[in-house]
Amino acid sequence: MSLDSDSSSQGGDRRSFRQITRDRLLFEMLRSTRKDSKSAWKVLIMDKFTVKIMSYSCKMADITEEGVSLVEDLYKRRQPLPSLDAIYFIQPTKENVVMFLSDMSGRSPLYKKAYVFFSSPIQKDLVAQIKRDSSILPRIGALSEMNLEYFPIDSQGFITDHERALEELFCESAEGFNKYNACLNAMATRISTVFASMREFPRVHYRIAKTIDASTMTTLRDMVPTKIAAGVWNYLSKYKTSIPEFPQTETCELLIVDRSVDQ
Repeated sequence: MSLDSDSSSQGGDRRSFRQITRDRLLFEMLRSTRKDSKSAWKVLIMDKFTVKIMSYSCKMADITEEGVSLVEDLYKRRQPLPSLDAIYFIQPTKENVVMFLSDMSGRSPLYKKAYVFFSSPIQKDLVAQIKRDSSILPRIGALSEMNLEYFPIDSQGFITDHERALEELFCESAEGFNKYNACLNAMATRISTVFASMREFPRVHYRIAKTIDASTMTTLRDMVPTKIAAGVWNYLSKYKTSIPEFPQTETCELLIVDRSVDQ
């Protein structure tokens, strides 16, 4: 998907899309931890997906300049560094939260303090799970939703990293499988985070499923644009109250179509 980033409706921002993404990662996330941290250097911990997000926009030199001395994989065995603070940039999954709790709970946490940034909105039950551990709460310096879950491929384009989307959404075996809904939800989440980064609230247009005649059933494949549009709109509506300075009225257009337009 591509967009024109040279004429943002929010104050004429002429930074490229990749630059906007880079600035959010370096300044809004990494640099923001300097305010409350006494540690000169920090450890940056990411999962397999968020490390791709970072690598598409930032170089290691950029990250080091923001005070990160070490980059670690959340799921690999790590050396305890109790004198250093850690920045977690992770997806808000149950597995990731469990790993984070394992790192920071108990009498001997791996790091002094944790600044946690989730790539997309986290479910309330996972937040409650974190809050239940009284040993962790004093060690959390930040718990925030970055709403940044896409790969900027150039100055105006991005992808959502769904290489199997065509198979999961449109092949015959897609119907009735959990993969269909999981793929749709992930795509809607990631598309909506693009607008969170751009601070744009789009008017959503989508292709309505059409049947050939009254006897033809509408399939799940036909409903892909409708379901993605509904998912995107749901997240965007929440952004209006959860993201500071997010537009309250439509500022641009989003068009969602499926492969049938190729015919």
